[in-house]
Amino acid sequence: MEFDRFFSYICEVISGLSIIIMGKYNITVKKEKEAAYRNLVSPTLMDELRERILNIILIQKKFKDKDYSAKRLAEDLGTNTRYISAVVNVRFHMNYTSFVNKFRIEEAMTLLVDRRYRDLNMEDISDMVGFANRQSFYAAFYKFNGITPREYKVNHLPPPPPVQPEEKSPNQKGRKKVEKKE
Repeated sequence: MEFDRFFSYICEVISGLSIIIMGKYNITVKKEKEAAYRNLVSPTLMDELRERILNIILIQKKFKDKDYSAKRLAEDLGTNTRYISAVVNVRFHMNYTSFVNKFRIEEAMTLLVDRRYRDLNMEDISDMVGFANRQSFYAAFYKFNGITPREYKVNHLPPPPPVQPEEKSPNQKGRKKVEKKE
């Protein structure tokens, strides 16, 4: 019983201190509020726009176009940017930039471990997948994966096949072949 009263007292003290500290540093508790955009678009229209957005961004690979903005997407879909933003936020749980960057990063991850692209530098890869510059590429890649593109490449690219020494015929017995000059 004594412990319960002591524990209760400690909780009250901590609660009081947190109110004083929050007031002193002008800290407020963030309240979860219903975003207005969620009610802008009906669920049916949201589902239709979701499919059309995926078709343009992913299937048509518009994510690779560094100049393809939410405004251009809205124009292509015959809607406005507020609807695009609402659909991306509600259906994909991220903003438009993060949505597009997600596909860019996934494409970059594929290219980084493909032997055909092993000699490309990071700037070439970032350009191929639609980033405006290497810095944006690195920042987005790190945000999604927790490692840099270079670290990802080193960790996931299979090593080149070992070079096989030339086989010697049985009559060579380790001697070098000397050519005669005429």
